[in-house]
Amino acid sequence: MTDTLLQPPDRAPESPADHDGSGASLAERIYARRWWTLAVLCLSLIVIGVDNTILNVALPTLVTDLGATTSQLQWIVDGYTLVFAGLLLTAGSLGDRFGRRGALTIGLIVFGLGSVASALAGSAGQLIATRCLMGLGAALIMPATLSIVTNVFTIPAERARAIAIWAGFSALGIAIGPLAGGYLLEHFYWGSVFLVNVPIVIIALVAGRRFVPTSKDPSAPKLDPVGAVLSIVGLTALLWSIIEAPSKGWTSGATLAGFAAAVVVLGAFALWELRSDHPMLNVEFFSNPRFTAASLAITLNFFALFGSLFLLTQYLQSVLGFSALAAGVRIIPFAAVMMAVAPQSAKLAERFGTKLVVTIGLVTVASGLALITQVEPSSGYTPVFFAFVIMALGMALTMAPATESIMGSLPRDKAGVGSAVNDTTRQVGGALGVAIIGSVYSSVYAGSISSAIAGKGLPAAAEATVTDSIGGAMGVAKSVGGQAGDALAAAAKTAFVSGMHRGVLVGAVIALAGALVALLFLPARAPETADEGIDPSEPNTFGLVDGEDIDDLVGAGIAAGVGAGAGSSSTGAGARPGAGRDVADGAAFAEA
Repeated sequence: MTDTLLQPPDRAPESPADHDGSGASLAERIYARRWWTLAVLCLSLIVIGVDNTILNVALPTLVTDLGATTSQLQWIVDGYTLVFAGLLLTAGSLGDRFGRRGALTIGLIVFGLGSVASALAGSAGQLIATRCLMGLGAALIMPATLSIVTNVFTIPAERARAIAIWAGFSALGIAIGPLAGGYLLEHFYWGSVFLVNVPIVIIALVAGRRFVPTSKDPSAPKLDPVGAVLSIVGLTALLWSIIEAPSKGWTSGATLAGFAAAVVVLGAFALWELRSDHPMLNVEFFSNPRFTAASLAITLNFFALFGSLFLLTQYLQSVLGFSALAAGVRIIPFAAVMMAVAPQSAKLAERFGTKLVVTIGLVTVASGLALITQVEPSSGYTPVFFAFVIMALGMALTMAPATESIMGSLPRDKAGVGSAVNDTTRQVGGALGVAIIGSVYSSVYAGSISSAIAGKGLPAAAEATVTDSIGGAMGVAKSVGGQAGDALAAAAKTAFVSGMHRGVLVGAVIALAGALVALLFLPARAPETADEGIDPSEPNTFGLVDGEDIDDLVGAGIAAGVGAGAGSSSTGAGARPGAGRDVADGAAFAEA
């Protein structure tokens, strides 16, 4: 599909090969800045990753300062997750329809305003509402970042490396969040954990104005409001059921009703999308094994990641006795390995194939989780360090190639929805991991500690606190004091480690299941298509809009002569003359 060049009324039409004063065409400038574009998108992504982890450190403080109940604490965390995950598909679709840079910009503004409002919240109820607002912003940000990456980096090998860097930065928040949260709470009030987002948002907005082009589906499909409503309701019901199942019970009426509603509504969504002539998500994408197997691999990968980190952070603080800040420091090796290895995973996938790299990655994750089953209360940090390194190595090998498989298997004009599917699989997998691994741990912990304190004369309220969580047990042990308190603390640590062993073993099995899926169903390589390069003599046009001209141009197109210049730059394996175009087959860059 070819786009026509549109200009404001006060300008004469420009040639597709127009140059600025420096002699570089619009597309050449965008191509030359592509790594700066990636840097801005990664910065935008960090703010979400940090927020996902930094709040956990502040939860005890919120109990003291805001009088938050346990239920309110849960919804301060889960309200954000529900809105975020529930709106991802709709937000990605809107980005495709109206413009992805516009979605990113609006998302950053909403997220920043939500952060300020959260910092100023005077009650737990207000904080729950402002956190939901932040979830709305995050739902616009995350799919926009990856879809813009996909449209800017169109040489397959180079796109794979860009996505690998994106994946590495997505894990950076795992370390930055607890570390920054611990420092801020030691020196400032609890609202600082939200205000720290504001400067990041401002920098991303300013830099995005300069370096980030935008793109949208050139066919301008009609909106699909029925599909949007069904996806929001179905995903929200699914996530609510997963989140509430551990506390309400997996077989309780409310949980079963929630899962049933999710199945019915998401089934209706699939049927509607199949019959619609303008579907928000073409469910036929799932017939592509590269798309479906990669999505399932990411889901199972995040199941193991979120579930295991949920327990390991408690182990560091409640069993080994580290402060929130000290625990954050000790998670840094995980993020460091992710950052170092993820960019290399793309090169490994190019050489050995996605199937082998993702399979080995998930087996490595399972190996790291198996190592945790050897940890004891007296083991110290050393075995956890090695487990972090092994797990991070496996995660890095898995996430980037699987993500590239998802994005590379879809048309670039559907990059927003494709990115949203990728992000949704992460959220669903992570929520399932915390819920299921947490439930397995809780059942073992409660049974073990109940046997240990039976007949010890603890008041009923204290017994309930001890059996509820390791943190509660350590608090009761401290208040009891003396030998009895020491004995209670030791029993709680032993019970926790027993539950953790069982929980991470479930995570290891799930990771191995993901490895089997990748081995059996994930294609080793993408099929060769004409999309990987273009003939410089072909009079194709691609709508590119530079950050400077974004307010003046709509559907701007340029000739494919850019390919010859861009393709001559050093782009590594897979590059060839003409392969450096920014958008193929009409995935037009246009203002939101």
